[in-house]
Amino acid sequence: MKFKKLLMAMMVLVLIMSSALTTSSANSDKGNNGKSGVMPGVEVLLEDNLDWLKGKRVGLITNPTGVSSNLESSIDLLYNHPDVNLTALFGPEHGIRGNREAGEYVESYIDEKTGLPVYSLYGSTWKPSEEMLEEVDVLLFDIQDIGSNVYTYIYTLGFAMEAAAEYNKELIVLDRPNPIGGTKVEGPLRSEDTVSFMGRFLLPVRHGMTVGELATMWNHEYSMGVDLKVSKMKGWKRSMHFEDTGLPWVMTSPNIPTKETAYLYAGTELLDDTSLSTGLGTTRPFEMVGAPWIDGEGLAEEMNSRDINGVTFRSAYFTPMFGKYEGELVGGVQVHIDNPSEIDLVSLGINLVDAIRDQDPEKFEMTSSYANLIGDPDVPDMIMNDMPVDEVIASWEEELNTWVSEVRNQYLLYNPYPSGSNPYKEEGNLGILPLDLTASTDQSVELELKGFDKNGEELEIDPALVDWTVSNDIGYVENGKFHAENKGQGQITAEFNDYTASRDVRVSPTFIENIRYGIHSNYSRIVLDLNKTVDNYEITESEGLLQLEIPYGEINGDLNEKGGTVMVDDSPVLTSIDYHTEDDKFVASFNLIEDDVEYETPEFSSRIVVDLQH
Repeated sequence: MKFKKLLMAMMVLVLIMSSALTTSSANSDKGNNGKSGVMPGVEVLLEDNLDWLKGKRVGLITNPTGVSSNLESSIDLLYNHPDVNLTALFGPEHGIRGNREAGEYVESYIDEKTGLPVYSLYGSTWKPSEEMLEEVDVLLFDIQDIGSNVYTYIYTLGFAMEAAAEYNKELIVLDRPNPIGGTKVEGPLRSEDTVSFMGRFLLPVRHGMTVGELATMWNHEYSMGVDLKVSKMKGWKRSMHFEDTGLPWVMTSPNIPTKETAYLYAGTELLDDTSLSTGLGTTRPFEMVGAPWIDGEGLAEEMNSRDINGVTFRSAYFTPMFGKYEGELVGGVQVHIDNPSEIDLVSLGINLVDAIRDQDPEKFEMTSSYANLIGDPDVPDMIMNDMPVDEVIASWEEELNTWVSEVRNQYLLYNPYPSGSNPYKEEGNLGILPLDLTASTDQSVELELKGFDKNGEELEIDPALVDWTVSNDIGYVENGKFHAENKGQGQITAEFNDYTASRDVRVSPTFIENIRYGIHSNYSRIVLDLNKTVDNYEITESEGLLQLEIPYGEINGDLNEKGGTVMVDDSPVLTSIDYHTEDDKFVASFNLIEDDVEYETPEFSSRIVVDLQH
C-alpha cells in the first residue's frame, strides 16, 4: 500500500514537472515574456523615453515585424497609448501588413483598424513627401532588418532621414537586433557605379550594424543634419544571433519566412542575377539553391570539400512553384546551418556560384545587374573568368578594412566593441542642404546649414560665424549661396564653432543619357537617366501634353543629340515622347492619349522619374 502511494506521488511529481517544462517551452516560443532577454526599442521608448513624444504628432514607419516581445503590434501599442498621438502610418516594400510580393507596387490607403492614413514608401516614391508629413512632427521607424545591403528596409530608413532633414521633422529609430549578429562585416564596399535604389547609402554586403547604428552613421557621415534619436535595445550584444535574443521571430517578408532564411540570405542572395535558382518558389528560399542541369550529389560533395565554416551541404532536388524554373526539376544543395556565428556569408555565396559554374560553364550566365547586386563593378568579370574565390575576396579587403576601422566602428551602440574601438558618444551634428548638390557653370545654388547639439536642441547658427571652403577650384560660397565657376567635382565644407559638415558637389552640364519606360498595372513609368541628381526641373501641363524642362540640360549617351522621339508601346495614357534642346535647356514632351493625366515624380538618384497614373 505504501509502495502504491509512493508510486502515485512520484507520478504526480513527474506530471507537475512536465507541465512546468511545457509551460516554460511555450513561453520561450512566445518570446521575451517577463522582460527577460532582449527588450526591443519600442518597449524601451514606452517605458523610459515617452517624454520624447509629449505634445507631438507621431508618424510610424513599420510592417508586421514591428512587434513587442509579446507579439503586440507597435501600431496597436502606440495607437492605444493615452499619451501618444499617432496620426499616420508608413509602409515599406511588402506593405505594413507584409502581404505584397518583392518589388510589387504598394498604394496608399486608409487603415481599417485605426482609420489612419497609410502612406506607401514603396510605390511611386520611397521618400515621404511634404504632403505626407503635414500631420507629423516626429517619425518613428520600427522594422526588423536582416543585415544585408540589398534588403530594402534600411533604405526606407535612409530616405525617411532625407525627408526629416528637408522638412524639419524629428526621427526616432526604435532599434532591433541584427539577426545575423554585429561582429562580422563582409563583401565589397558598394561603389557609386553600382547604385540602383540605394541612393547615397553605400554599404558592404554584410554590414554588421543595427538600424539605429546605421542611422547614426549616416547622419554624421553624410552631414544630413537630422534631429535623430535612437531608442536603444536593452540586453542585446553584438555576438548574438536572433535565436539568442529570446524575441519571437516574425517573417520579415514573404521570402524570408524563418530566421534560418535570414541567417543565409546575405550569402545565398549572391546567386541572384545569374542563371541559378535561389530557391524562390519553394518552402526553403535561400536555403536550397541550384539549376536544372546541376548534379546535386556532385555539388554537395564539392561544397563540403571546401570546408566552409558553420554549414554543411546536402544534395537536394526541388521544383519551384513560381519564379525562375517554375515547374522544372532543379538539382542543387540545401545549406544546413551548423553554427550561424561561424559562417562567412559572402564567402559562402561566392563559393556556391564558383562551384555551380564549374559544373557546366557554358550553361552558367550572369546578368548585367550582378554588379549592382554585389556592389563592385569588377567582380562579375572575376567570377566569369574563373578567378579563385580567395583572390576575388582579397580584391576588396583593404578598402573594406579601412571603412570598418575609420567609419563603421565609430558609430557602434552595443558591446562587445571591436578591439581599439569605443562606444559611440552622443554628440551634435551639422548638416548642409540640399543633400544632392549639383550645378552647371555660372549657376548659383541656395545653401541651408542646420544642426542639433548632443541634447537634441537646434543650433542657433549665425551665418557670419560660418567658415565655408570649396575644394578643387570649382566655385565659392558667398551670402549662403554656392556659385559654380568651373567644371569638376569637389567638396563644400562648413565649420561652425566645434561642428563641421561637408557636401560633395559636381559642376557640369546635366546630361540626359537615355529615356526609357515601363508599363505597370496602375501606371506608366518614364525614366530619364542623368549623369547626376537634379531637382530643378519643371513640368508644365497643357491639353494632351506634359512638358518637362531641365535647365542646362544636354543630350548625351544613347539619345540622338539632334533630338528625336521615343515611341511608347502598350501604355493606356501615353503614345510617345519627343525630346530636343533649346535655349540652354532640355525639353521632353509627353504626348498623352487623354487631354490630361495625373502623375507623380518619385525621387531617385541620377534619374528623373515620372509615373503617369492609369
